[in-house]
Amino acid sequence: MTSHHLLEVAHLHKRYASNIVLADVSFSLDRGEVLALLGENGAGKSTLIKILTGAVNPDQGTVTLDHEILHSGDTALSRQRGISVVYQELSLCPHLSVEDNILLGREHHRWGFLNRKSQRQIAADALSTLGQPIEWLDRPVQTLSVGQKQLVEIARAIAQQAKILILDEPTSSLTAEDAQHLFAVLRRLQQQGLAIIYISHFLEEVRSICSTYLVLRDGAVAGRGQLENSSQRELLRMMAGRDIEQLYPPRHSQSGKDRLHISQLSGNPLPSNISLNAKRGEILGIAGLVGAGRTEMLRCLFGLDRYISGQITLDHQTLPSTTHPRQRIQAGIAMISEDRKQEGLAQSLSITDNMTLSHLAPFSRFGWLDEKSREHAAAELQIKFFIKAASLDAPIWTLSGGNQQKVALARALHQQGTVWLLDEPTRGIDIGTKAELYRWMADLAAQGHTLIFVSSYFQELLATCDRIAVISRGNLVALRPTEQWTEQELLSTAMQGTTD
Repeated sequence: MTSHHLLEVAHLHKRYASNIVLADVSFSLDRGEVLALLGENGAGKSTLIKILTGAVNPDQGTVTLDHEILHSGDTALSRQRGISVVYQELSLCPHLSVEDNILLGREHHRWGFLNRKSQRQIAADALSTLGQPIEWLDRPVQTLSVGQKQLVEIARAIAQQAKILILDEPTSSLTAEDAQHLFAVLRRLQQQGLAIIYISHFLEEVRSICSTYLVLRDGAVAGRGQLENSSQRELLRMMAGRDIEQLYPPRHSQSGKDRLHISQLSGNPLPSNISLNAKRGEILGIAGLVGAGRTEMLRCLFGLDRYISGQITLDHQTLPSTTHPRQRIQAGIAMISEDRKQEGLAQSLSITDNMTLSHLAPFSRFGWLDEKSREHAAAELQIKFFIKAASLDAPIWTLSGGNQQKVALARALHQQGTVWLLDEPTRGIDIGTKAELYRWMADLAAQGHTLIFVSSYFQELLATCDRIAVISRGNLVALRPTEQWTEQELLSTAMQGTTD
């Protein structure tokens, strides 16, 4: 590598016991460059970022920033030198003001007193750089939207005079409108000379914002270069180590009779008077913006939230209004939560426990638990869903996001569900796992299962669903066969709350 690069990473190695996480990783980054860091879950992206930010020491190799070697193990030093990261899970203090969040940990003070005037000017300049109003400064962060909170995180990096900004899945929780606003901000920062490392599983947005790419697979560099010179198929092959001929499997609708009927369902405060039906063998897509009431509807269906009016009928049997999922699981309803970490999985429990605890009946005899039988069932699920884990006794938090999602799917299958409620199931998982998930969904539908699929990524709804419903402000606005929708029509209907 030549010496004019802003960042030079040379021959990084990292292993944990016998597990090689990074193997001879080298790359460079220039001022104003937007580099896409690609790879499946578990490829080594997170470890690489932790080394760059000083949170992890490499076993071998060097990181050089502005011609000076960056010594690892000191996150404060990395920030001072100009490396800032905005993680998928935002790290803001909700009760503090935007100004206080931007300067948190870097307050200007003397003799124990804050220099509010100096702080306010720095925070105002950071917001101005991002094109945001200074009126934000006094607002508590908890009053902002998710997209606005993300901009506060970026403003914090600007206030710290960042030279390199690392963004980890920045659009995973954003509306389409917020995502486009974020891209406009990033292009402005790029023009000002800020270097950006952009991590995302959405190749379409990667192409719209990034100029170069680095692909990691199994801890090693599988490819790098200019995005304009690489096709999507080539990128997928580098990431997965195999050809993914079709991300979305071909399928023919085999919808049968109605299985789930929802009549005038209203929650507190959402959803609002929703009526729809889902058929046997159908994948029913639910489109809408973040906060439209899609998740709230699924929570009512699964018994997590009590609905205040309406009726839910499954196979001609009316389900009770309940706030406990046990009855729903027994009735054959399974749910994949959008929040794996906080709600979908028990992070401290083992993989086996997460797969089986919600349905122990197959392993129980006269009040005794047959552990050997349970372990055997978990092992079969691990094979079926290609779950990468050193041991089924390992706690869930040790797995990558994609493998955690596979465990959630394995649990739903173990519960013998016939109706699957899928809430943003592809969020934060890699391309290879997405392809597997779409195939599993198609297989389940072909077997006669009913799937209700909530997604903010309209392209995958159009590619996988038989019908798509749009929910806006808690109301069902439209329900049509998929072939009668376009991505633009879905977005317009979701935003306006009406059909043309």
